Amino acid sequence: MTSKQQAWRSRMDAVAITLASALVLWGGAWAATSSDGWRDVLDTPARQSPLAPQALVNGMASQGARTLAAGQRGHILWSDDAGKSWKQAEVPVSSDLVAVSFPDARHAWAVGHDGVILHSGDAGQSWRVQYEGRQAGAVIQAWYEREAAALPEGAKLADEARRIAEQGAQNPWLDVWFANEREGWVVGAFGLVLHTTDGGAHWTPALHQVDNPKALHLYAVRGIGADLYMAGEQGMLLKRTAGDTRFRAIEVPYQGTLFGLTGNERSLLAYGLRGTVLRSTDGGRSWKQIPTGVQAGLTAGAQTKDGRIVLASQAGHVLASRDEGASFELLPLKGSLPAAAVTAPEAGTLIVGGPRGTRTLQLP
Repeated sequence: MTSKQQAWRSRMDAVAITLASALVLWGGAWAATSSDGWRDVLDTPARQSPLAPQALVNGMASQGARTLAAGQRGHILWSDDAGKSWKQAEVPVSSDLVAVSFPDARHAWAVGHDGVILHSGDAGQSWRVQYEGRQAGAVIQAWYEREAAALPEGAKLADEARRIAEQGAQNPWLDVWFANEREGWVVGAFGLVLHTTDGGAHWTPALHQVDNPKALHLYAVRGIGADLYMAGEQGMLLKRTAGDTRFRAIEVPYQGTLFGLTGNERSLLAYGLRGTVLRSTDGGRSWKQIPTGVQAGLTAGAQTKDGRIVLASQAGHVLASRDEGASFELLPLKGSLPAAAVTAPEAGTLIVGGPRGTRTLQLP
């Protein structure tokens, strides 16, 4: 196993998935067995199951009263009552899904393993494939071979694109963020980045716009204030300021993995392994490490309707801040569970998703 694969496994551990589940998740486009033989998960619709709300959930997002949750085997769920009940969406693949973006009342995107990008135009009730890993390598390779002469280090990028193409559908997307129904970004393993300005009808590779020479995994992409940020392995933090075309590396006082980003125009937070929270109030120019009292990895974050910032850990901790991340308190909640995702669809309510499905918690 390469060092990159080991790093990806550590991410699976960080969301408290068992070793057996981690092996399945890393496996890429494995077969789904049916009566007529082998079928690729990219050709196999997600199976409808009454147990889907109790299965692994990796990503969640809310828009108005609706919450979407995505997880293993292509399961996508939607709820209009803050997670008290769930319905399962129609999904054309059974790849494991990792993240969801829900920028307006109608449009949503979900991404995950096997290079899959899904889009919904009906608030998450049905989905279609916009992009998948069997085509991704060829598309990326063709783009960089065509543009190599016009790009700095274009020949190197073309070689990297050929390597990606040879890997097929094995590389997962790890996060997705859309500013609106038109413009969005997906990031993933080995520093892969795609960008769209037409709602995903076309995706353009953006490796040449990112300061990531080691091709480190990128776990998060978020627009915060007027700027756009990415976070990943080895303290990787990148920023693209409004009007710029490049994601530039930012130095932070931590070299461990960062799993997520949250905040607003006044306060930027990056969080990750060993209870780490980094805070900047000047757009990433300087940072302060915020004590949390938690040693478990922080794997999910959300902002509540009453203005609190909430972070959740792989061990079931829920931390809340009322001062835009300057300090956090551990909430004394009953029934919390290991978290891979959280969302706050209504005041005083937090939905947690993880290896045991979803649970709705009332915040004190």
